[in-house]
Amino acid sequence: MTKINPYLNFNGDCLEAFGFYKDIFGGEFSYVGRYSDMPADEGNPVPDEAKDLIMPISLPISKEITLMGSDVHEAFSQSVQPGSMVELLISVDSKAEADRIWTKLSEGATIQMPLEAAFWGDYYGNLIDKFGIRWSVNCPIEE
Repeated sequence: MTKINPYLNFNGDCLEAFGFYKDIFGGEFSYVGRYSDMPADEGNPVPDEAKDLIMPISLPISKEITLMGSDVHEAFSQSVQPGSMVELLISVDSKAEADRIWTKLSEGATIQMPLEAAFWGDYYGNLIDKFGIRWSVNCPIEE
């Protein structure tokens, strides 16, 4: 089943914002990651000031919807500007469906992160479509 979840981008206050949302919606965080959890990349190391930033966090707010978010950082060619703080995360059950959606969304798009196996264990990619809308495609890696 395909699901679309809101993904919110922040400029350093993601954890604080998600604490606020948790107070509103209840529940427990299903995942909290930090930039320091990323695998080492000698060509693009995580700057010290970014290591404690959130990348990403998940808060299920209903059976169907998970609110997700992260802090963005200029070291990864990201910035938060009005209009860029929300993206849509498409979650699918198969790699084939992820590829199908990605292929269509990527027509004329700017690829931010190619669709590939991500270090956290999912098949993931992120882009800005030809209309300026930010999308992420995510699928658990089939074992």
